[in-house]
Amino acid sequence: MTTHPNLILAFLFFFLFHFLLISLTHAVGGKWQLLQQNIGISAMHMQLLHNDRVVLFDRTDFGKSNLSLPEGQCRNDPNDTALKVDCTAHSAEYDVPTNSFRPLMVQTDVWCSSGSVAQDGSLIQTGGFNDGERRVRIFQPCTGCDWKEYDNGLAARRWYATNHILPDGRQIIIGGRRQFNYEFYPKSESSSNVHSLPFLVQTNDPKVENNLYPFVFLNVDGNLFIFANNRAILFDYVKNVVVKTYPQIPGGEPRSYPSTGSAVLLPLKNLQAQFVEAEVLVCGGAPKGSYAKAVNGTFVEALKTCGRIKITDPNAQWVVETMPQARVMGDMTLLPDGTVLIINGAAVGTAGWEFGRNPVLSPVIYRPDKAVGSRFEQQNPTTIPRMYHSTAVLLRDGRVLVGGSNPHIYYEFSNVLFPTELRLESFNPDYLDAKYVNLRPKIVAPQSQAKINYGQKLAVRFSVAGTVAPNLVLVTMVAPSFTTHSFSMNQRLLVLAGESVTNVAKSTYQVQVTTPGSGNLAPSGYYLLYVVHQQIPSEGIWVQIL
Repeated sequence: MTTHPNLILAFLFFFLFHFLLISLTHAVGGKWQLLQQNIGISAMHMQLLHNDRVVLFDRTDFGKSNLSLPEGQCRNDPNDTALKVDCTAHSAEYDVPTNSFRPLMVQTDVWCSSGSVAQDGSLIQTGGFNDGERRVRIFQPCTGCDWKEYDNGLAARRWYATNHILPDGRQIIIGGRRQFNYEFYPKSESSSNVHSLPFLVQTNDPKVENNLYPFVFLNVDGNLFIFANNRAILFDYVKNVVVKTYPQIPGGEPRSYPSTGSAVLLPLKNLQAQFVEAEVLVCGGAPKGSYAKAVNGTFVEALKTCGRIKITDPNAQWVVETMPQARVMGDMTLLPDGTVLIINGAAVGTAGWEFGRNPVLSPVIYRPDKAVGSRFEQQNPTTIPRMYHSTAVLLRDGRVLVGGSNPHIYYEFSNVLFPTELRLESFNPDYLDAKYVNLRPKIVAPQSQAKINYGQKLAVRFSVAGTVAPNLVLVTMVAPSFTTHSFSMNQRLLVLAGESVTNVAKSTYQVQVTTPGSGNLAPSGYYLLYVVHQQIPSEGIWVQIL
């Protein structure tokens, strides 16, 4: 039998095309693991706490969830728009070490809310919808504990707002639907009111908004970097003054909800320097007009670009990079090795009910220290679409917990493009592969839950089974995030300055590092501390910086 030369050429072309495509985005990596087939609720919001449990919740006005409240408990809420008496849970606690979960009770609607973890490790969650819009809810990380709610804890209704922990331990709550202002929690006589933020008026697109869930980061000088729509400011929240106005992101396309992109503060390094540099990366989103077109049934391809800016530079300018694929409603998660995971989302459409199409199943690793053009690495795909209302958070062992996806007004499991998703899975980055077992450090000291101080010399002892490369050892600290609607609030990674690595016993080593010098670099609270050897991180330990 003979083969036509054109078929051979076609095959060779196909092979070369795919080889080049893989080469351009680098080799695929990472593994997926299904953790729970059904946790009963859709994980619209997630936060890892220092007891290795993840608090997650959706909203109360979906109607019944698939997770019953314990011991015949029912929520009685005459203001609820779906069920006045509801015996199902809309929040849960996921125990990471045992891969188990239990129901929690929220009394009022937590839909599209925000939160931060306080210095003592308790989750302070704020706002929501309807009778939950001015509530403050507190969850203590203790055995058998549940939500406590406080009515009128906020001065203004907060729906689609952003929170950030401040150096003094308070949290600031910024924006929200039809709220062009900010406030603080906890309250005091001097901080009981709302404060105007005209920037949120200036970035509000009529009838669409495109400035909800603004991207907020604490800069190293103590001011706040606030990005909304397609531009950013540096803001002194104490004096209520705009310190700097940054250039518009090139192209001027919106990146904030509902044209939902994502953003991270890139790892902070050289913390002992007189001037510490800080950079922000904003990726994905949807072009102008996408939301209005989606309302009318036309779905536009998402944005494929990222903008990176050194926010501490006196003449800060955006540098544009191109992702391997377009993505809207993606999540960006800082990994302990200093890379960024871009995960979840769609290639077409916007945020909003039924407005996303073409799920992006393959995550991407972004390596910020590589040269422009070689920073993105395509990863292995999941089989579960994670569309509107998906979430992702880093776990202590280096995995990334992935949940959520419900683009429907209620729970819908059939006859829809993307059913309500109740499964939990983990993405395991390539650094967890068994082939790296001899490189992987294990922290020996300090013990987890250690308390550390600012500017402290800290001896970190670790073991490695194989040969250690002393000049390829890092110690990183990661602040776990409150994640919802494609933004991880309070997420932060610091690379601690280290001295030489010494061998103290068989296969055991010690590196002395200096902890961050102030709350501007690392607000007080709980962090995950990792030793990274040849880009392979240890399991983390919990430390509390005070």
